[in-house]
Amino acid sequence: MSQRIGKTHWKRFAVGAVPTVAATAAVAVSMAQGALAASFSISGSDFKVSAGSLSGTGFANYATVDVAKNGKRIPVSVSALESAKITDMCQSVPVDIPVLGTYTMTLKAGGSGTAVKAKDLYIDMTDLQAKSGTFNNVDIGVATGSITKGQGNPKDHVNPDDYAQQADSIEIIEAHQRVWATSAGTFELAGLHMNIAAGRHDCF
Repeated sequence: MSQRIGKTHWKRFAVGAVPTVAATAAVAVSMAQGALAASFSISGSDFKVSAGSLSGTGFANYATVDVAKNGKRIPVSVSALESAKITDMCQSVPVDIPVLGTYTMTLKAGGSGTAVKAKDLYIDMTDLQAKSGTFNNVDIGVATGSITKGQGNPKDHVNPDDYAQQADSIEIIEAHQRVWATSAGTFELAGLHMNIAAGRHDCF
């Protein structure tokens, strides 16, 4: 079965945030029990990532907790893809530099018709909005320990009885994400351009 979310307006949907009160409660309980952990110590701020399109196979989505260097715990929704292609990718993060003020670090890739390619991609996010999202053969409410169509990050320690969702494949159009961490087995960045410039230059 295919599930399509969103039409002509930007809408918040399941991939960006765990969509049930029960799942949110499960995250809180797991945090209290120390059952969840991050793959690595993250910085103290999130960053913005946009994409013209993101498609992939072997999709899984579940909740975990990232831990910042200062010890702060941040509940995140992890979107995992065994294989992914991204077009018109933009990543931006503002940084405050003493004396000089605010600068923005930007990474762009996947333009001019050549997509970014990734294997074993894990995106730890707190928000995703998109023009549309299509999920093929989707299972919503599967137990984390029963995921079969994708895979979780082996470095994330999750409760196998917690909420998750999975799909054979997905396609997301015009995605805007707030992300805390991204991991990948391989990341092929076609048309890569990285720079830092004075002021705020957010991707969206």
